[in-house]
Amino acid sequence: MAHVELSLSGAFVPQARTPAEAEFVTSVERWASTVAIADEPCLIVDVTGSILAVSPTCSELLGLGKPAEALGQRLSTALQLVDFTAAAGRLEEPEAEKIPPLLALRSERLARGLMRVVPHGEAPLTLDAVSTPLLAGDRVAGSLTFLSPVRY
Repeated sequence: MAHVELSLSGAFVPQARTPAEAEFVTSVERWASTVAIADEPCLIVDVTGSILAVSPTCSELLGLGKPAEALGQRLSTALQLVDFTAAAGRLEEPEAEKIPPLLALRSERLARGLMRVVPHGEAPLTLDAVSTPLLAGDRVAGSLTFLSPVRY
C-alpha cells in the first residue's frame, strides 16, 4: 500500500510592502505608452472621444499629421469620415458616432466594422477597425482600436 507523508512548515504570513510604481499607472496609461511607439496602426480615445494616443503609422494612415498634433482632438472631428456611396459624402454626427472606436465606448463591448476616411484630401480609404473598451476599475475609460486598410 502506498504511503504519503505531509509536513508543514511555519504558517505563511504575508509581509507588508510598498506598492510598486506600476500599480499606480492605469491600464489606459500603459496602453497609451505602448500605442505611441507601436508599428501597427492603432489609437486610443478617452470616454469623451478625444485622442489620447496614436501610433505614427496610424496618424499617417488617417491623415492626422504628426502624432503629437493629433492628441486631444475629438476623433469624429479630426477624421474626415465619409459614407460608402460613390460620392463619398461626409458623415453627419449621429452616423460618425457609430464608428468602432466610439461604439466600443458607448456599448462597453468589442466593436468591429468598416469605416471610410479621406486622408490628406486623397481618395477615400476603407479601413477595417477592431476596438475594445479599456477599463479603469469597473468603468470604461477609453477604447483601443487597431486599423487595417482594406485593399480592393
